[in-house]
Amino acid sequence: MKKITLLLFVFFSLVLCGAAWAAFPPIPVEEINPGFVYIGPIGDGGYSFMHDVGRREMEKAFPGLKSNYVESVPEGPDAARVMESLVRNGSKVIFANSFGYMDFVIDVAKKFPEIIFMHCSGYKTAENVGTYFGRMYQARYLSGLVAGSMTKKNVLGYVGAYPIPEVIRGINAFTLGVRHANPKAEVKVVWIFSWLDPGKEKEAAKALIDSGADVIGMHADTGAAPQAAEEAGVYVVGYNNDMSAYAPTKHLTAPIWDWGIVYKYTIDHVVKGTWKSEQLWQGLKEGMVDLAPYGKDVPDSVKKLVDSEREKIVSGTWDVFHGPLKDQSGAVKVPEGQNMTDAEMLSMNWFVEGVKGEIPK
Repeated sequence: MKKITLLLFVFFSLVLCGAAWAAFPPIPVEEINPGFVYIGPIGDGGYSFMHDVGRREMEKAFPGLKSNYVESVPEGPDAARVMESLVRNGSKVIFANSFGYMDFVIDVAKKFPEIIFMHCSGYKTAENVGTYFGRMYQARYLSGLVAGSMTKKNVLGYVGAYPIPEVIRGINAFTLGVRHANPKAEVKVVWIFSWLDPGKEKEAAKALIDSGADVIGMHADTGAAPQAAEEAGVYVVGYNNDMSAYAPTKHLTAPIWDWGIVYKYTIDHVVKGTWKSEQLWQGLKEGMVDLAPYGKDVPDSVKKLVDSEREKIVSGTWDVFHGPLKDQSGAVKVPEGQNMTDAEMLSMNWFVEGVKGEIPK
């Protein structure tokens, strides 16, 4: 996911429309030895931590399966070296958890056509390369319902990592939830141009609080923003993981991942000989994304609102980016009664009404 370029804005016409690759032959579970490449440390309390939770869930689900991981791997040639090392050490399946690994995954996969590669959040595929991600925008929307219900000043802040479709989509979904609960509320965005930088995350949260925000949302990898909110006495919605440990009295909830869903799914298909390249994008219905437990201050009425909206999404009768939707200028981007397509959501490069901030070019 890291070091993203604006190439993301043009690629998604290919998403979910890949070639009809053939299935790989089965591999005994004892021989798979899956290898994981992590962008951050497993102790980050957020993104890489949750991937590692998923890895451990995968191991438990398949007796005899042993896996390896390498943490804090930069997005550069070192990523290719790590993947090649894992292959040489016996890994038949490689999971790479960051967008910036994409080209290195493709290059290494060409060298080892018999090895299966799964790349998180990317869009390039090959016969032995698949991709996986989740519809986090659905959980973002639900968390926005909570945040919008709890603000008193009608000003919320959002710590944004990079101005790419993934983050923009999350900010928009969060804001739609906020304004469904509270049409007068606005969401201010501060960019930190980093995925994992506790200092920047905390300073951005402080700046938003100083500008009047009494609820903080975030798309960053650590618990630094929740810590800042706790210290300032304002509410916070975490990300990736239940971050209540960082803000024990002010954590409202968090959109969270269950990466074990896709890791178990992949290994199951590898063992059965049914794995083939595909692009997975699962959401609330499949359990890939969800909400962390509520903080003590969240009232039952808000929980009921979330339950009602969740049911609409899970049932398939409605999804978050349903028209009419307007951008910041008031122009209609999604007409009434229409839904954004997956390609449109995955390439989103505009803010909805209610977001205060700019998308840097």
